[in-house]
Amino acid sequence: MKELEIRSVHLSDKVELLRGEVRSFLKTEMEAGHFTPHCDSWLSGYDAHFSRKLGQQNWLGMTWPKKYGGQEKSAFERYVVIEELLAAGAPVAAHWFADRQTGPLFLRYGTEEQKSEFLPAIARGELYFAIGLSEPNSGSDLASISTTAKKVDGGWVVNGSKVWTSGAHHAHYMVTLCRTSARTENRHEGLSQLIVDLSSPGVNVRPIRIMTGEHHFNEVIMEDVFVSDHRVVGEIGDGWKQSMAELAFERSGPERFLSTFPLLNELLHILKEEGENERSAIAIGELVARLVTLREMSLGVADLLEKGVSPDVTAALVKDMGTRFETEIAEVARLVVSTPAALRPKFKTLYAHALLHSPGFSLRGGTTEILRGIIAKGVGIR
Repeated sequence: MKELEIRSVHLSDKVELLRGEVRSFLKTEMEAGHFTPHCDSWLSGYDAHFSRKLGQQNWLGMTWPKKYGGQEKSAFERYVVIEELLAAGAPVAAHWFADRQTGPLFLRYGTEEQKSEFLPAIARGELYFAIGLSEPNSGSDLASISTTAKKVDGGWVVNGSKVWTSGAHHAHYMVTLCRTSARTENRHEGLSQLIVDLSSPGVNVRPIRIMTGEHHFNEVIMEDVFVSDHRVVGEIGDGWKQSMAELAFERSGPERFLSTFPLLNELLHILKEEGENERSAIAIGELVARLVTLREMSLGVADLLEKGVSPDVTAALVKDMGTRFETEIAEVARLVVSTPAALRPKFKTLYAHALLHSPGFSLRGGTTEILRGIIAKGVGIR
């Protein structure tokens, strides 16, 4: 399959120079005590002030046209910024979904009014979006959603609920996949995307707490929520196609294997101080080798996106392999770190974050079973 033919990417000196600028910025922020490294920071690290700082650095909406607040940078320049932010465990959750996938969705399918209204504010780090896909009774079968939008004068009335909706309690809007016409034999028909204002009457955001007690998942319940016609994304009935294009941005980025990198980094510092034994050297070597491979694959997907290719199957493969990798970092840390080192406050915190967040790794962005089904179908064995 041509899509799977990803190439090895060499980052230019210009891109690496930008990496140095980001590292310098992050070092200054950490030394000033503005943030502490955190595993899974792209979901649980909410800091509106930090997001605005990134906007001031022109590191949000980087690839977008300048007339919409972007910088017209390459996908690789954006990639190294994201990579450094995640590796540092920086608090990027506030703007994450808007920058990663809502902005590209609007650029591809949105109206001129939507682009002009939303994109500059996203690029400034001031406007946040949630993604309304999964539902309580649909499991991983996204096409079976039951949220409906019925046509009324001037717009649509939405009823239904979404679940595992990260950041909805902070977001201003939610791009919502809903059924706008009766279900047919082709369940992918009749689905559309609407922009729901989360401050609208009839919207109720309920927290879903994870084992740490933290709250980034939500259930969003919509009862007779009015959405005007100018908040429809793309064409009515094209929601499935648009959502699948959007998921390529969601599944292939470095967040799919760097969520627990701060723990791996701390683990390397500890083993360097204690002195590696053969067992730990082999375990860490295997992790680093896999990390390099995943990064090469992810960069290859970024290359395809730069060329305008929608690499659905390849992105699913990166996500599946990345999920296993970031989960195993915590397991390796448990096995190779000595008891005294395991009591260090920084290690304990990062280890707890990684371990307690890990059940969600295989849910977000598509369950492992669904991803493997996409891969199997893509390579012709299903």
